[in-house]
Amino acid sequence: MGIEMVLDMAVSVHPDRLAVGRHAAGMTYQQLSDAASRGAAVLTGYGAAHVVFVGVNGPVLPVLTFAAARAGIPIAPLNYRLAAGQLRDLIGQLDRPVIVADPAYRDNLDGVADTVLTTERFLELAHSAGPAVADTAPDDTTAVVLFTSGTTSAPKGVLLRHQHLLSYLLNTVEFGSAAAEDATLVSTPPYHIAGMGAVLSNVYAGRRMVYLPDFTPQGWLDIVREEGITGAMVVPTMLARVVEHLNGAPGDAPRLASLAYGGARMPQPVLERALEAFPDTGFVNAYGLTETSSTIGVLGPDDHRAALADPAIRARLSSVGRIVPGMQAQIRDENDAVLADGETGLLWVRGAQVSGEYMGKGSALDADGWFPTRDQARIEDGYLYIGGRADDTIIRGGENIAPAEIEDVLVQHGDVREVAVIGIPDDEWGERICAVIVPNAEVHADADAVRTWCRERLRGSRTPDEVVFVAELPRTATGKLVRRDLVARVAG
Repeated sequence: MGIEMVLDMAVSVHPDRLAVGRHAAGMTYQQLSDAASRGAAVLTGYGAAHVVFVGVNGPVLPVLTFAAARAGIPIAPLNYRLAAGQLRDLIGQLDRPVIVADPAYRDNLDGVADTVLTTERFLELAHSAGPAVADTAPDDTTAVVLFTSGTTSAPKGVLLRHQHLLSYLLNTVEFGSAAAEDATLVSTPPYHIAGMGAVLSNVYAGRRMVYLPDFTPQGWLDIVREEGITGAMVVPTMLARVVEHLNGAPGDAPRLASLAYGGARMPQPVLERALEAFPDTGFVNAYGLTETSSTIGVLGPDDHRAALADPAIRARLSSVGRIVPGMQAQIRDENDAVLADGETGLLWVRGAQVSGEYMGKGSALDADGWFPTRDQARIEDGYLYIGGRADDTIIRGGENIAPAEIEDVLVQHGDVREVAVIGIPDDEWGERICAVIVPNAEVHADADAVRTWCRERLRGSRTPDEVVFVAELPRTATGKLVRRDLVARVAG
């Protein structure tokens, strides 16, 4: 039993309901199923062992996802923003790939594989092909290959098997729970676990997917309003741009019942302004990793509103909520000893949706099935707080300092739009603390004033040794800070 059953189930219940696209020109679940079956025949005909997708989010992604599943091969969506050489390196790790690429990226891929098709050509071939012979993929075979973002090391190919993805769906999504008029706006890229998770979870729920290939704040708001979007998923940088664009005005999206965010740390001031701009929308913070088949922690709508209204629990807005059903979590020290509630250490997780397996590198799970996320974290009163990557820890004078502890304070400063705290090599202290700030305006507090403000709210050892102002921070398309680039830039 593989992920193809998700589409089979949806078609059996509501074949004529719109699955993908705008009201005026959408694709029904039956049409999506037919296209996937014919697409599987195309892939089988080329003898593919993998199908690689290089392109922006759009209706071709769910077609390719289920076509690959029905053909019994994995789909590997790649970051279309990568340089040609990087794309070639990643594709070179995959056996017998057939590449499907948007026309804008087609020329970068000549000679990389025996078969390179544009998205339009693939859909044309699928339209004229006969359906593939129906088959059931074994649940222990690989369904999706996703390469990690490579923000702290070289990208690794994560193997997500059918059983991992199905476990995530069965434990966190209710089948057929969406109403006929429900629609979700997908603006996360296909090479991110949230982009692939959106395909599976929305088809399983029976919800129409509307794609936004190129994000702009006004474009996002226009589609939300025009298409009656009831749910959306954004990364923090997107929400920050929407809030900045509104500039205090209401969001004016009466049908937007749910707005999920994740993929990177959310600055609390941005979240508070967003909650005010969309007062009738339920906010959801979804925390997960590629290796865990998407979400493992959720801060739900009620928690958001309760924390916003009550200063005593306001800090919960900076948490990622509670662990989802079917998952377990532990906080361990560097010697693998389990820590008590409230203590900060490294987050380990276990559950049927966890892969933890890398292409050519084997499994990262320990003997009892626990996966090391490499995220610093603590659990208080059942709520999980993420403190950043273990690799980001600053060691100053022998003391371990989590950048997030300082960032959470600095982002409250009125002149700070964005901030990243990094460690810079130092002969005396080992590392010194540097706060890199994107200011809100051209005229802003100077470095000494920021340091004084920070010292009043943190221990002296947490006060930045240096403050640097920049126009922007280096981030991936999904909003993750690329600290190694920032360290190189500032140290240089």
